Amino acid sequence: MRSLRKAARVILLQILVVGLLVLPATAKTFVYISCAEDGEIAAMEMNIESGELNMIGKAKAGKVVMPLAVSPDSRYLHAAIRSVPYSFASYAIDPATGWLTHLSTIPAPDNLAYISLDRTGRFLFGASYTNSKITVNPIGDRGAVLAEPTQIMDTGKHAHSILADPYNRFVYSANLGSDQIMQLIFDQKKGLLSSNNPAVVKTGEDSGPRHIVFSPNKKFAYVIHELDGMVRAFSFDNRTGLLTEIQAISSVPRNADLASGKATTGIGSAQYTSEQDKPRIKTSDIHITPDGKFLYASERTTSTLAAFAVDGVTGTLRYINSFESEKQPRGFNIDPRGRFLLAAGTKSGQCLVYKINRETGELQPYKRFPVGKDPNWIEIVEVP
Repeated sequence: MRSLRKAARVILLQILVVGLLVLPATAKTFVYISCAEDGEIAAMEMNIESGELNMIGKAKAGKVVMPLAVSPDSRYLHAAIRSVPYSFASYAIDPATGWLTHLSTIPAPDNLAYISLDRTGRFLFGASYTNSKITVNPIGDRGAVLAEPTQIMDTGKHAHSILADPYNRFVYSANLGSDQIMQLIFDQKKGLLSSNNPAVVKTGEDSGPRHIVFSPNKKFAYVIHELDGMVRAFSFDNRTGLLTEIQAISSVPRNADLASGKATTGIGSAQYTSEQDKPRIKTSDIHITPDGKFLYASERTTSTLAAFAVDGVTGTLRYINSFESEKQPRGFNIDPRGRFLLAAGTKSGQCLVYKINRETGELQPYKRFPVGKDPNWIEIVEVP
C-alpha cells in the first residue's frame, strides 16, 4: 500500500511539472498612442503590476494620425490619417515585442474623426465629422483595411463616432451637430447598414453627442456630450436595437462654473469678460471599467477626468469626483484588467498613468510619460 501511495505521489508530481512547463507565458500589455503632429504612433509596453510604461518605438503613420482601432483578436491595429490624402494605415502587432509592422496604407473614403471594428473584425466603421458621413470598409484576409468601401452613408451634421453593439447586430453613430444618435441595423455578411425604426434618438438641444460606450453586462449605453458636458445613460434593447434615455448627469467639475465664464479647476481661477474669451465645455472621451463598476469621462477646458459609480441593475450613474489630468485630455483608456487609466494631453505631449481604486473608483496619479506631439488617441492591448 505504501509503495502504491509513493508511486501515486511521483506520478502526481510529474503531472504538475509537465503542467507548469506547458503553461502559457505571462500575458504582455502594450499601449499605442497616436501623435498627430509627429505623424507617428508611439508603442509602449506596460507593466501591469506597477503601471510603468517603457517605450518600444514609434511607427510612422502620417500627419495627422488620430483615431485608432484594434482588431478583436488583438493581432492588428488600424489608424486613420486626417491630412490630405485621407488614408488608413494598417499594422500587425508582434505578440512578443509589441512592435507594429506596417501592412499597408490605402485611401480612406473621407476625413474620419473616429474608427471602430465590428465585433468579428471583418469590417471597419468610420465617422466623418467634417463631411457628415459614416463609412464601412472590409478587412482583408491578411488583416489590413481594403480600399473599396462597402458603404458610404450621409448622416446628421458632424458624425463624431460609430460603434457596433455587443451582439454585432446594431450600430450607432453620434451626430454632434444634429443632437442625435443614429440607430442602425447591421448586415454582418454584407457589411451594410440600414436605418432602424426610429432611425434616430434625440439627445437634447445643443447637447452635442460625441462618443459612445456599452456596459460590460450589455444592458446599457453611455454617451458623452461635448457641448453641454452631460453623460447620458440609455437602456439598450438587444432585440430591437433601440436606446431609451434613463439619466443625464454632468461630467463638468462641480467647482467649475463655465456657464458664467468662471473656472477653478485645471485652467486656474479666472473671470472672462467677453464671449469670445470665455471658456466653454469641451468634453471628449468616455470609457467604463471591465467589471462595469466605474465610468470615466474627460473634459478638455478644465483638463479633468470625471469618475462615476455605475449601478449595474438600473444603469444609473453616481458622480464621485473630478480629477486633474494632462492639459486637454482628448483621449484616454483603461487597461483590460481595470487597474490603470491612461490619459493623453494634446497640449502637454505627456501620458499620465493613474491607478484606479477598485473599491471607490477614485484615480491616483502614478507617473507621467513623454509620448510625442499632440497625443490624442490611446489603445491598450493584452496579448497572451
